[in-house]
Amino acid sequence: MTAYRIEKDSLGEVRVPADRLYGAQTQRALENFPISGLRMPRPFIRALGLIKGAAADVNAELGLLAPELAHAIRQAADEVAEGKWDDHFPVDVFQSGSGTSTNMNANEVIAHRATQLLGGDLASPLVHPNDHVNMCQSSNDVIPTAIHISAYQVTHDLLLPGLRHLDSVLQRRAAELDGVVKTGRTHLMDALPVRMGQEVSGWAFQIRQGIERIEGCLPRLAQLTIGGTAVGTGLNAHPEFATRVVYALAARTGSPFVVCENHFAAQAALDTVAELSGQLKVTACALMKIANDVRWMGSGPIAGLGEITLPALQPGSSIMAGKVNPVICEAVMMVCAQVMANDAAITIGDALGNFELNTMMPLIAYNVLQSLTILGNAARLFADKVVAGFVINRQRIEESIERNPILVSALNPVIGYDKAAEIARRAYAERRRVRHVAAEMTGIKPDELLRLLDPCRMTEGGILAR
Repeated sequence: MTAYRIEKDSLGEVRVPADRLYGAQTQRALENFPISGLRMPRPFIRALGLIKGAAADVNAELGLLAPELAHAIRQAADEVAEGKWDDHFPVDVFQSGSGTSTNMNANEVIAHRATQLLGGDLASPLVHPNDHVNMCQSSNDVIPTAIHISAYQVTHDLLLPGLRHLDSVLQRRAAELDGVVKTGRTHLMDALPVRMGQEVSGWAFQIRQGIERIEGCLPRLAQLTIGGTAVGTGLNAHPEFATRVVYALAARTGSPFVVCENHFAAQAALDTVAELSGQLKVTACALMKIANDVRWMGSGPIAGLGEITLPALQPGSSIMAGKVNPVICEAVMMVCAQVMANDAAITIGDALGNFELNTMMPLIAYNVLQSLTILGNAARLFADKVVAGFVINRQRIEESIERNPILVSALNPVIGYDKAAEIARRAYAERRRVRHVAAEMTGIKPDELLRLLDPCRMTEGGILAR
């Protein structure tokens, strides 16, 4: 049988499992929100630990908190930041919109652990979750601060390195494949030739633009609202608390955190997080397009485009022996779809703040951190398992471009659009090469046709008839 202890809060007594470091308010949240089983992500819990530790140090420096209590709280908060007590953070993502349950979960765990470090027991805590751990704070400034810290660090440490790696691999492949001329496609139909290097360079540029857009959010994401307390006025916080805590957080993380320009905006809305999510969505759009292009180019191998062969990573069917599927492309595309869906929820959540507080912060936190994590991991995976290793099927590409009647477009300046269309239709109907049909239907000499209909020269642009 499970052993319990009795914890108290402002509503009365609550039974809490005896071995749990959390207290009454966390237990109430567990009972009130049995919704999804989803918990707040590790980077977010780490940020809470960092905030609580920095706050304890600053409160001791300001003479508001006894040094021995501050030291114990700091040590307990460091353990939370390091992930030692993650099993003691069970509160569902779908909870109070302010994230009060998660803030109190952190306060209670840290208070009880600090009590243990001071030689006390969980039944008689020496450290109070509100009076000591939450000193000079409110859930309303702690939670948005934790969102900004965790989102900034995951962006910096995981997402951007993943995207930069993908950009680097794409640029390398673009250079390697610049001599490969292939049939371009518009509307999924044959179009004028392009060099595969040109095509891949377009993919690289899309990713590079995504990096630049995301980097543009970072200065605003680095602004922290800690010290605003309940409504942004800073009531019950020392006038120097915000500046000192943010300085300590910047020093601890190596990130350029600063005090927000306006606490009222920073607590009433999460516009910067919504902006970041919007840029993640745009980047996901680019990555989905690229992954889908690669999937199409590798389709076949007999009845599809078959321009490239993707690395064979696993059997593709439980019944069709020998089948190999573009599994990484599909996984990446699902990631992109999830990021787009997360952005919709974040957008709605940001728009539904009321007066001095946004009340969808846990949802926003969970979704943006998931988007950052899966997009960064997917970008690196796609670079290493797909882009770096696909092989060109030169014979298939060359045969395809030689049979492409759209090459006749290069003759438009010489014979006019209508005559060129007539040649193309006949070449399609008779399944002949366009230069052979053009030789019969125009007075252009064979050598000149070879020059004008050279697919490689077409990829350089300009008017070839001059």
